[in-house]
Amino acid sequence: MNYRHAFHAGNACDVAKHALLVALLQALTAKQKPFRVLDTHAGIGTYALASSEAERTGEWRAGIGLVADVTEGPLADYTAQVRAAGFPDLYPGSPELIRNFLRPQDQLTLCELHPEDHATLRARYRGDRQVAVHGRDAWEALEALTPFPERRGLVLIDPPFEQPGEFERCAAALARLRHRFRAGIVAVWYPIKHRAPPRAFHTALQDAQVPDCIAAELLLREPTDPTRLNGCGLLVANAPFGFAEQAQAILGALVPLLARGEAGAGALLTRITPE
Repeated sequence: MNYRHAFHAGNACDVAKHALLVALLQALTAKQKPFRVLDTHAGIGTYALASSEAERTGEWRAGIGLVADVTEGPLADYTAQVRAAGFPDLYPGSPELIRNFLRPQDQLTLCELHPEDHATLRARYRGDRQVAVHGRDAWEALEALTPFPERRGLVLIDPPFEQPGEFERCAAALARLRHRFRAGIVAVWYPIKHRAPPRAFHTALQDAQVPDCIAAELLLREPTDPTRLNGCGLLVANAPFGFAEQAQAILGALVPLLARGEAGAGALLTRITPE
């Protein structure tokens, strides 16, 4: 309840997450059938980079500030979305990126528990019949709002990882979703500070035999200092055809732009569980 993404919007890990998210959304729009997206930790939708929160950390300068001018290659579709959203004044969070991909037949469900952020999010999408905004707990919402009536779509789980047990909750949610909504794509963002927690997360998925999981990870440096955000990952279950190759290309393009030659930096694409 204390976490405010406005301090971190557009940082290096946001860039990785959102570039991969754009690839998933493009895959969903490749078919005419309607889809729905559930964003469980939605934030406020769009972030002013001149706000006191963004200026206090300045994290976006080492993230989207180094990437936004890219117009060719694997990052071009993502950066085009960022520029269209109003960069360098504004940075689009996941709700705004998702909304931009919705066709008339598609729907977006947003959950945000923080009272102020929920009010901002609700005001932003008030009157938009394709967007539903809920002020409810993400983990409860996953049970209540899935499977989707459209029978296809994406669940994006993006916790702040400020509370203990977040990796365990993510593993349990993935196992449950893969059981009750097999046609859905599930994407879970996670931080990499040191290697032990992500490895335990992957092992939990293997032990639970959660099918068809891949991990796309960006390392900004060797993850040896647990006090720093050294990278991040997106765990994707039931990834669309060709996504693994796209993810590898996207992360590979980000490494030289964001890691700045740090030792141990790199891009990793790992199959965690078999199809």
